[in-house]
Amino acid sequence: MSQTAPGAAPVAPIVRHFRQILLWPLQIMHARVREPHISKYWELLEAMGDECPWREVDDEFGDPDDFQERHYKEFITFLPYVQRFLYGEGGRPGQSGYGKSPIRVFRRRDIARMRVVLDPRTPPLLFQVAHVDLHFFYDLDIIILAVEFFANDLPLLMVEDVLFKVGRAYPAFWEADGQGGQCPYRVEWLAASGETLAVSDYENRRKYLQFVCRNRSPNVAAHWEFLLRPLALYNSDSEGVIRYRQIEYHRMPLLAYVSVNDPQALTRGDFARLALIAKAGPSDTLPYSEMELAHFEQQYCYDKFWDPSNPALSSRYLCCGHAFVVVGKASERFFADPETGLLGQFRHQYFLVNLIAHFHKATLMLFSEWLVMAVSQLDIHDMDSVKTFKREIRRVMETFLRFTHRYWFHEVSNQAQARDLFRLLTGHLDTDRIYQDVSAAVKEMNQYLDSDGLRRQANTVVRLTVVTTLGLIATVATGFLGMNIFDEADNPVWLKLLILAGVLTPSVLLVIYAVTKSKALSDFLEALSDERLGWRDKSAVLFRVLRRPGGKLG
Repeated sequence: MSQTAPGAAPVAPIVRHFRQILLWPLQIMHARVREPHISKYWELLEAMGDECPWREVDDEFGDPDDFQERHYKEFITFLPYVQRFLYGEGGRPGQSGYGKSPIRVFRRRDIARMRVVLDPRTPPLLFQVAHVDLHFFYDLDIIILAVEFFANDLPLLMVEDVLFKVGRAYPAFWEADGQGGQCPYRVEWLAASGETLAVSDYENRRKYLQFVCRNRSPNVAAHWEFLLRPLALYNSDSEGVIRYRQIEYHRMPLLAYVSVNDPQALTRGDFARLALIAKAGPSDTLPYSEMELAHFEQQYCYDKFWDPSNPALSSRYLCCGHAFVVVGKASERFFADPETGLLGQFRHQYFLVNLIAHFHKATLMLFSEWLVMAVSQLDIHDMDSVKTFKREIRRVMETFLRFTHRYWFHEVSNQAQARDLFRLLTGHLDTDRIYQDVSAAVKEMNQYLDSDGLRRQANTVVRLTVVTTLGLIATVATGFLGMNIFDEADNPVWLKLLILAGVLTPSVLLVIYAVTKSKALSDFLEALSDERLGWRDKSAVLFRVLRRPGGKLG
């Protein structure tokens, strides 16, 4: 711990370089009921041409002359099946394989900086915006917005406040002065020229209250709504080529890179606030009770390269699922190197590890949503509803099968660090349990469809058996007439037609009766074949069949 003069206030640590990446998973919604599923939503943006602010990011694997060591190290971090997921399958033109990656990335280039006013009493902070990316995934109604921004030489308390407040889609409540609770006072997107492109509106309480009242879903802040255009919020009045809505909590998952002069000068309270994205506070206090944080180091810290007694081990990884934070020494070359050091790994390898984990959770929650919607819209008395339900369940089953074999990974890397961090992250997100729950629900739906199909087939077979059995009567009658026992060959045509009608009409009526009463008649045939029943009981069953209009027993 750093020492201060007796009676002097502790010197707040300075973060020499702070970088944050927000990940915002969203669900794509169909604008119309029963709108066909779209596999390539990004084509809707491409179709807009120059009117769309989003442009697809060029493949970094395109030109071998521009392929750098950073790209190579990033690629070999992952296992082969993850490589194919992230980068696609290469090879000679025309060679068969997996083809392109199922991930398509689009980027906005009109936003250069972000100005944040955390509190009316504090000066504004100016962050450089590195990337604003939108990730699409083939054949899934999931998009993930990624916003990366950075700044230098910020007090640790201010960094904690940024982590706590900036990544909020909408306010959870409002303070007495009308400001959005636990939200920044003001957020602005700035162009390279300094022009203000969009401003937050967390203080507009009426907007959020009315939207929830009308639509039973939350609204989003104005600056986030602007960032996603021409995508539009579901149920909003805005025009948009794609509709979206939130999947999870209003706090966006995040990654953070924190470099300080001496990481070992940070207190347990500092690390707890960084790991759990808790409200900023003094270093000599804890954000939660001692009991709550009794196992903090075991649950939320990855200390393979951290030892307070060894200055050479000064890098610490913090993870709570919602947040992934890296803390290290600013003067250490490996930690600060943006290409081959930990900063480069943070921006690329660890970003992808977090992207995969949050993509998994968002997609699994999407499957749960699809199953719930399919069941809630089912009306067993409406044949069209039943057919729609079966069609939707089969689509979900097919999509889940493709997700399992193309997107779902228990392990992403054999490199110890990336493997351990992915396990820590997914453990906090609880994706394995959610996957098992969704898989079980999908299997139950599949079993229901199979059993329902078998039941309908059995009923059809029973009815056909009844009709065939009773149709034998008509067959015998017509066959009897065809034995030439009665010589009607010389009779007039009208008499022949009359005889035909006399035989055909009862036969047709018998078959129609057999079809309408097939279910009940099957019960009679079953009773007739039961040797345990006497003729009186069998006759009683037949009497009930003939008497009841619906043909149902008992």
